[in-house]
Amino acid sequence: MNVLLKNEGIPVENSLFIRALNRQSHDRTPVWLMRQAGRYLPEYREIRQKVRDFWELCQTPELACEVTLQPLRRYALDAAIVFSDILTIPHAMGFSLAFQEKKGPVFEKVFNHENALKDIQVDNIHERLAYVYDTVAMVRKNMPKDIPLIGFAGSPWTLACYMIEGQSSRDFDKVFQFLYHHPESMHELLNILADVVSAYLIKQAQSGAQALMIFDTWGGIMPALNYQRFNLNYIHKIVHSIRAACPETPVVVFGKGTAHWLPEIAQTGCQGISLDWTVDLAKARQLVGDKVALQGNLHPKVLLQSDEVIVREITQLLHSYGAGPGHVFNLGHGITPDVRPDAVQVLIETVRNVSKDLANG
Repeated sequence: MNVLLKNEGIPVENSLFIRALNRQSHDRTPVWLMRQAGRYLPEYREIRQKVRDFWELCQTPELACEVTLQPLRRYALDAAIVFSDILTIPHAMGFSLAFQEKKGPVFEKVFNHENALKDIQVDNIHERLAYVYDTVAMVRKNMPKDIPLIGFAGSPWTLACYMIEGQSSRDFDKVFQFLYHHPESMHELLNILADVVSAYLIKQAQSGAQALMIFDTWGGIMPALNYQRFNLNYIHKIVHSIRAACPETPVVVFGKGTAHWLPEIAQTGCQGISLDWTVDLAKARQLVGDKVALQGNLHPKVLLQSDEVIVREITQLLHSYGAGPGHVFNLGHGITPDVRPDAVQVLIETVRNVSKDLANG
């Protein structure tokens, strides 16, 4: 593994990324990409061929560290995100899963009745998650000291969706059947998950992560009448647990399909909201005011277009947000495997150049 020990003399708490999340002044917009360590990079694919499956890569700290560092070697990114997966928690709780080609994660058993609460294994869970904390510590030790490292977890609702359905789904029929027929058991499951997610994220911060993200991937499928009770209340609980234990560690909440809940998400206590591509940045900024920073939100498909289109779309997006602090440039979801690496370089250079011009008026 080639380390990246480099320090420009800037304390990590004064990095562009952390300053942006804290809505402090900065001379350009920081940029990083969700899934920036992934299949679009040939060096990632080379390592992926050496392991049995994606899960083995996640659970091997030396390899997960190397994959996390790969995009930092190629690009002048302003943050790194630890290479892992949101389903580490259900796996550690006794709901084993395998990553199948073309199907994604598939659980060996599902959470499908009220008695399933007895099957959840919470005792000594941090021992079973130690490989994640080891990865975080290893990455922090080997990456540039002035670049923040982001740890992450799935939201309780999103994790519950996978545990009940057994895999990703278009309709999540089993999830809604459980929600409507066993609401109290759903709350019990979500409470357990909220406690575990809180402790998991805090341990990542204590292991070396300077910022934390909560991925609420399936928040957008929730009916409006249930969103606050079965989703946002638990995110609020997690954020406040983190703030109590790690008050200097900013928290970002990403919700897919939850644009109509932005003011409520901003009230959870998080420092940033990561937006999917369906949200207009200017309107989002009007909705949340100066309460939180905003992250996003270029459509990943833009990176499959010509350089001219990439530059045009990024320029429009940056101008949509406008001047002033509080914006972190990112995609509206993860980078896709068919993106050419050169397109990412165009993205980074465009964000840097256009945002500097905006900042200088």
